Amino acid sequence: MSGLRRRTLMVVAITAALVVACGAVALANGHGHPGHKRGHDHKGFPPSVARFDLSGYKVQTRYTLGTNAGNTFEQTYTASSVQGVPVEGPFVGTVFPPADYVALPIAHKTLYVAWLRPSDHAIIDAFVMNFKTGVVFDYAPGESPESSGSVRLLQRGPNRIP
Repeated sequence: MSGLRRRTLMVVAITAALVVACGAVALANGHGHPGHKRGHDHKGFPPSVARFDLSGYKVQTRYTLGTNAGNTFEQTYTASSVQGVPVEGPFVGTVFPPADYVALPIAHKTLYVAWLRPSDHAIIDAFVMNFKTGVVFDYAPGESPESSGSVRLLQRGPNRIP
C-alpha cells in the first residue's frame, strides 16, 4: 500500500472516530433533540474540559484491527502516569516506559485519553474508550494503520467515569 494511500486511510479513520465522538457529545448535550436545554441534558453531561483522574484504574484493551491486531494490553493508572504492558500477542515481552496522561470525558462513559512522553509532553498514544459499548480506538502518531478493538475495566478507581 502506498504511503499516500496509508495517510489517506489514516485521515479517514481519525476523522470518522472524531465525527462519532463529536456526534455523541452533541447528542449528549441535547443538540438535535427538541425540548432539551443547550449545554446540559437530563443525564447531567454538560460540556467540560475538566480532566478525569484515572488513578486506581486498570484497563484492558484487546485489538482486532490495525497495527495492534492480535495484542492485548493492560493499562495501570496512577494520578499522573500510566504503565502499559502487553499480556497477549506478538508484543508480549516488549517493555514500554511509563507515560504521563490526560483523560477527558467526552460523552457518557466515554473518555479521550492521551499518553504523553514525560520529557516534553508530546503525545505518544491517544485513545477514545467507550466503556458503555466496550469499543476502543487507538492512534499512535507515526504508526499506521490505527487500531481498534475492545476495552474493559479490570479494576475501578475511586472516581466514577461520568
